Amino acid sequence: MDKLEGYYFSALFSGCFLLSSLLFSKVTREQRDPYMDEVFHIPQAQQYCQGHFNQWDPMITTLPGLYLTSVGIVKPAAWLFGWSENVVCSSGMLRFINLLFSLGNLYMFYLILCRIHTKVSALRRILCTFTLYLFPTLYFFTFLYYTDPGSTFFVLFTYLMCLYGNHKSAALLGFCALCFRQTNIIWIVFCAGNLIAEKVMEVWRTQLKKNDEKPSSKKRSLETVDALKFLSRYLLSPLNILTLALLTWPYILLVLCFLGFMIVNGGIVVGDRSNHEACLHFPQLFYFFAFTLVFSFPLFTSMQKMTDFIRSVWRRPLLYGSLACISLFFIWKFTYVHQYLLADNRHFPFYVWKKIFQRHELVKYALVPAYLFAAWSFVDALKTKSILWLLMFFVCIVFATVPQKLMEFRYFILPYLIFKLNTSIPSTSKLLLELALYVTVNVLTFYLFLIKTFRWPDSEETQRFMW
Repeated sequence: MDKLEGYYFSALFSGCFLLSSLLFSKVTREQRDPYMDEVFHIPQAQQYCQGHFNQWDPMITTLPGLYLTSVGIVKPAAWLFGWSENVVCSSGMLRFINLLFSLGNLYMFYLILCRIHTKVSALRRILCTFTLYLFPTLYFFTFLYYTDPGSTFFVLFTYLMCLYGNHKSAALLGFCALCFRQTNIIWIVFCAGNLIAEKVMEVWRTQLKKNDEKPSSKKRSLETVDALKFLSRYLLSPLNILTLALLTWPYILLVLCFLGFMIVNGGIVVGDRSNHEACLHFPQLFYFFAFTLVFSFPLFTSMQKMTDFIRSVWRRPLLYGSLACISLFFIWKFTYVHQYLLADNRHFPFYVWKKIFQRHELVKYALVPAYLFAAWSFVDALKTKSILWLLMFFVCIVFATVPQKLMEFRYFILPYLIFKLNTSIPSTSKLLLELALYVTVNVLTFYLFLIKTFRWPDSEETQRFMW
């Protein structure tokens, strides 16, 4: 980081802290009591604040990483500043922990972008960092006591250490990420896969150079086939397997420990499992691609992109026809509708499902062309990545989304952010358009949450719209 870029980032960090603090103050004044899932998280954290570490709410499904971290921060602060017990364990103070995690995420975004995009100008990196910080689905939970900001912070920190080759530190941070949310095991595997893909591609390129071949001169489809053939041959060698195992042993150790936890626990979910049953919900993958298309709208939707997609379909009609048929089959046989999606009108997915998917039985099938375009745009945005990296990332996305029965936008936060961090940073004008989109969505979200409140007929409590 040069001196001028350091000044830019310092100004950005200070501005984000001031902006978020003002908004945090407004949210906390309007909604003082725990709201939604906070009714489980805040009382549990308060139990830990009082030293009752043997008490646990069976409705909570995640490990106690958020509560332990909160106690580890607020207790020393209370001793240092002489705060009373009512202040240190209050809803506002516990929510403030997520504001700190949010600023940590800002720093992680910047460091990862600096590591991956070394040839991009400082201004574009700073602007991209600010845009990711304001990503609406994550930014909203900065102001509530949810696991998302902390979970995202530790996953991003794990990924950063992986990129710098500090794999023992990455595994330790991955353990912290697991304590926030068990499904983060997928992103620990992603870090190991990132390392394996890099190693295998390095060996493959070395072999191609020996044979005087140039992979870049081939078509992408042929390169894909050759890379997969090489991978299958490479993995048949016990010596190569041992090399990869020695390279990724910190992650392997962590995965083995997690498997032991699952055996002892009887599954991945702790506490209430009745509403968190795993299933093969393949349309979740389509929802994720559509989600990505919407939030990357300024980058993906242009006449040139549409023309390139149509040209790609024209050149490979059999491939796209097969993908369309498979998609239709998955939608027909594997669409699940969680009871929360139909019953809770406080969440935005409720209205997405009601206004789009429930209009007609055929709507979910009619969206297949849009899903294909979104998936094509997704892959096209990652065209600078190796085919093995793409394969590994896609497998992680499948495991992160498909087993979830509930259509919940929060499940898409991490795969979306990792996708954005690894795509080429666009021009300043496109970044400004994307930033304008995020700001607009955030303004509407907080307007609905703070101003457009409502009540249920059988309850006196104020209800609010949220992600």
